[in-house]
Amino acid sequence: MTTGTTSPYTSSPATVRTSRPAWLRDALVVAGYLGLAVLVTSGQWGRPWRLFHQAGDQILFEWMLAHAARAVVAGENPLYSTGLNAPDGVNLMGNTSVLGLGVPLTPVTLLFGSQVAFCVAVVCCLAGTAVAWYVLLRRRLVSTRAGAAVGGLICGFAPGMIAQAGAHLHIAAQFLVPAILALVFRPHTGDARLDVWRPGVGLGLLLIWQVFIGEEVLVFLALAAGVFALAYALADRVAARRLAPALFGRLAVAAGVAAVPLAYPLWFQFHGPQHYSGMAFATRGFQLDVASFTASARQTVLGDDWLPGLLSPNPTEENSFFGPGLLVLAVVIVIWQWRRPLVRALTACGLLFALLSLGDEVRVDGAATGVAGPYRLLGGVPLLDLAVPARFALVCVPVLGVLVALSVDRVRAVRGPSGAAGPPVRLLWAGAVAAALLPLTPTPIRVVPVAPVPAFIADGGWRPLVPPGRTVVAVPPVTGAARSPVMLWSARTGLEFSAPGGYFIGPSGPDDPAARWGAPDRPTSVLLRQVADTGAVPVLTDVDRRQAVEDLRHWRAAVVVLGRLEHGDPVRRTVDDLLGPGRPVDGGWLWDVRDRVG
Repeated sequence: MTTGTTSPYTSSPATVRTSRPAWLRDALVVAGYLGLAVLVTSGQWGRPWRLFHQAGDQILFEWMLAHAARAVVAGENPLYSTGLNAPDGVNLMGNTSVLGLGVPLTPVTLLFGSQVAFCVAVVCCLAGTAVAWYVLLRRRLVSTRAGAAVGGLICGFAPGMIAQAGAHLHIAAQFLVPAILALVFRPHTGDARLDVWRPGVGLGLLLIWQVFIGEEVLVFLALAAGVFALAYALADRVAARRLAPALFGRLAVAAGVAAVPLAYPLWFQFHGPQHYSGMAFATRGFQLDVASFTASARQTVLGDDWLPGLLSPNPTEENSFFGPGLLVLAVVIVIWQWRRPLVRALTACGLLFALLSLGDEVRVDGAATGVAGPYRLLGGVPLLDLAVPARFALVCVPVLGVLVALSVDRVRAVRGPSGAAGPPVRLLWAGAVAAALLPLTPTPIRVVPVAPVPAFIADGGWRPLVPPGRTVVAVPPVTGAARSPVMLWSARTGLEFSAPGGYFIGPSGPDDPAARWGAPDRPTSVLLRQVADTGAVPVLTDVDRRQAVEDLRHWRAAVVVLGRLEHGDPVRRTVDDLLGPGRPVDGGWLWDVRDRVG
């Protein structure tokens, strides 16, 4: 690519080599990405009672994948379900239902179960994102396969991507982002059919798909693309004036294509049953520390568990952690290629989003500085005020990936005095890139044990005891942001039964749409959670026993089931005191409450 009036997404044709088929070299790159993604997820393959370290989030997405498969084969409403939070149900369009992943993965879910589907989804998210960026770089931005391969590697496997992949499928699934950018920033041909209509329709279809994967990524993408376009226009006004009409035309066509299919799902999200307003947690508290940008993340060869915990809100939000080497390399690249409008636009975009990730107040090495962060400017903007500040740093990942790809491509074009290729320069730069990237090599995502699904549930022993319209109540009936036993049981059995509680975001009450984690608490669920947490058996009264029956009636319970818990015996004795003696079943304890509930 040259400076001047070129499009930000055009380059000279790729050099054709005849030593081996081009498709084979591309296949080797894709196989490398897939192999790395499988290695990263290796802690779970063949280990059904191991989950990634943020186990509650994995349980959530396993359930969502199972729900998508059930919606396909049983024709159930994909936007809503009473499988959780019975009898009120859950607005799945208002939660991270990842239907755009779950529907295509339906065969995997039905054949192999929700855990395998989740692991396959993680592999597809990481490797798919890397492949998509590789294709975009190879076709539009660089002329060498090596540059595109390195850029795709960074975009797909940066520490922030690995951190999100272990818990948040909707954030890790960024394989549509390069395709969307390729259609938005399309080279100008002068033919309206090729410049506006055809790419506009394709863009609209991709936007629909992305909404059903994750709206949050789409919001970040729209912001980043807007900042990039503005910065590029300032860097190259001639190109901006030439490209703007077709760009706005494509966006208008895309909006028209996406509007009708998305109208009802978006209405359902904001106004349908169990819709909510606001957010169930304080998003402003999720911000990054300045020092996190040069530190090593937990899931890298140099990472540890101590320092990242001081510099990021939790293990799933280590979205920066690029290490000093990659940042120094980026500075060198920017200085070296500053004359290119593309580099200037990328730099402006990356710096702005890095600053936004610092939140309301800048922190350095865990200490507040009193300096206001630019995120405060977004505090009153609808939708953006619900964004997690730490996730803005994810925009820096493709920025760095593209910069490194451009540099590798430029270095490989360096020629010696005689016109031959200059190997010393190439080797020197290859060493610099390797030194920057090797410390970021991801390690397998950590796993933690989880209590298995009781055989009584897994083998269908509950079926004769649970008539239609009644529910299975797991003890304790978790209703907040935590591991939910019944949600795991439901996911692993294909959503065969309905249950109260669960891990989701819903309204605080029938007349209060304020968002909260899970269903509104009931006295019995609070009581049993306290026993499960502390192991202390309380002294119960007849009031507690009457309340338990009332709560079970609200939940339309047929059976109460206790699986394996850390404080399982105190919980069992408490339920015995509330409902009468239970009986052992395979993998736990059972209380048949059909006669008690009526």
